[in-house]
This record gives sequence, structure tokens and C-alpha cells, in this order.
Amino acid sequence: MNVAIMQPYFFPYIGYFQLIHAVDTFVVYDDVHFIKKGWIHRNRILIDGNPHPITLPIQKMSQNRLICDHERSQPDEIVEQQLKLLRHAYHKAPQFEHVFPLLERVIRHPERNVGKYLAYSIEKVARYLGISTTFILSSELNAGVGLKGQARILNICEHLRATHYVNAINGMDLYDTEVFEQAGIDLSFIETEPIIYHQESCPFQANLSIIDVMMHCPKQEIQLILERYALVSNRQVT
Repeated sequence: MNVAIMQPYFFPYIGYFQLIHAVDTFVVYDDVHFIKKGWIHRNRILIDGNPHPITLPIQKMSQNRLICDHERSQPDEIVEQQLKLLRHAYHKAPQFEHVFPLLERVIRHPERNVGKYLAYSIEKVARYLGISTTFILSSELNAGVGLKGQARILNICEHLRATHYVNAINGMDLYDTEVFEQAGIDLSFIETEPIIYHQESCPFQANLSIIDVMMHCPKQEIQLILERYALVSNRQVT
């Protein structure tokens, strides 16, 4: 069984969904410390040809607490502001009529827990894209408690009886292939090919939220993009 483990992000870029697509089980790593300057609560969309922030308001953000210990702020006016921003940004996009109802359901979802809400949003987008991967919250696994870093990742993989662990390419220096091999688990890193799609912007703005991809590309085109990666080891030169 192929497994990936990653912190939840707010409408992450398409490379995140390539990682989900590459595995059988995706563990939403929600019981690790919140990172204020990361992508847990923010991303970028395209407005008038330029990247523009879209954020997930969160109560009392703290890097001293776990992601799953945070709650989102959900006053009605914040939800409406987010939807208004998306309408303004993409009302002329070719896939707006198909995608906006999905985004509206996700943004209006009443879940307050940040980990569970982000897991819900990621899974809903994945299902829209035709990805059938199983999702699990690490906070509900009761695996690797008290462990950190590679030791915890390995423990979760063993708990799930994984035979192959796949990680994002930027984590290549964090994991030891021999340690995983000793546990009977293959270790790979996902290397995404350059991704360019038709976008109402010049020059092309890369690595925006998956929202931008969905608004501009038919589902069938995105499914082809999801296949544009290679799995490499940290023994290979990339």
C-alpha cells in the first residue's frame, strides 16, 4: 500500500493533489504544530492577472499549539467575503459554473476545527477531480504518539502496513532510505513536471491555489495534469 503524510493546506496547489493521486492512503497530518508563515491558512488566486491572497481566518493562531487544536473564525460576513472574492476573480473563467458551487459548499461547511475542515475541503476537491484515495486524520490514528520527525512518519507507515511511502520532493533531506528499507518500506519523492495551462494572465502565474486550475481547466485536462510527475529516490540526481 502506498502512503503519503502531509500537513493540511488551504486549497493547496496542484502538486499537493498529485501527491494524493499517487498513493492509496493519504494521512492528513493535523496533530503537528501550526505554522503561521506556511500554507495552512492561506493561498493565492488570480485577480486581474496578478496573484492575490485568499485566507482562512483562524482564532488565536499559535505555533505553540497543534493544527487540530485551532478553530476557524466563521462569522457569516467572512464566508460571504470569501465567496464575493472568488466570484470577482473568476466569474468570467471557463469553468466557473461547474466549480463555484463546489467551492461554495466547502466554504459554507460548518466544521470549526481547522484540521477537520481542511481535510474536508481537500477531500471534496480530490473527489471532484476523480481521485479515489482514502483520507485519514493523523489525530485519529493514535500512532507515533511522542515521536517526532522521521521516527513518527515511519511509525505511522508501519501502523498502516504501508509498503511504500511517498513524500514531497522538498523533504528529500529529511528521510533516510536505508531506515525505511530496514522496515520493509520503499521511500520515494514526487517530482512534478513543469505545469502550464491556459490562464488569463501574461506572464503565466505558477503555483497558485488549485482553485485557479479548476476554474481554467476542464476536469479531464486536470486529470491528465495529475499524471505529470515522477517518483524518485534520494539516491537519484534530479
